[in-house]
Amino acid sequence: MTQIQLEQTALTPPVIQVLLQLSQKWADENSCHGYVCNTPADLEGRTVFLARHDQRVVGYLFGVFEKTARDSSIIAKNSSVFEIEELFVLPDFRGQGIGGALFERCEQTVRAQAQYITLSTATKNWKGILHFYLDELDMTFWSARLFKKLS
Repeated sequence: MTQIQLEQTALTPPVIQVLLQLSQKWADENSCHGYVCNTPADLEGRTVFLARHDQRVVGYLFGVFEKTARDSSIIAKNSSVFEIEELFVLPDFRGQGIGGALFERCEQTVRAQAQYITLSTATKNWKGILHFYLDELDMTFWSARLFKKLS
């Protein structure tokens, strides 16, 4: 892996600016169904982790702590969950373990407050993302929402 520094960070104006710029790059990629660029309001109250290479932010992860509202087939009502809302790495830095390192740093940090980490994905590369989360990060598959566009 490229020499990367990982950090949990506060949502300061410079951090918000960088997250919005990276979010725009992600939206421009058109790699996820329905992804739109974040606004500052989308970041409020989020726990944020950054990956830096030579002081440049090359990836981020953010999410929010929640209590589940109802029982599900996997997680009981009132369980503490950290919901990862976004995990993004710049294209030139993908395949170097940065996304996995961000996830592991998040896991280490939230473990004391959450019983589960959850996330949803809308990537168009579903095979790649399932390999990443299931094989590389040892997550468990819970459910899938499928669609078929009717002309």
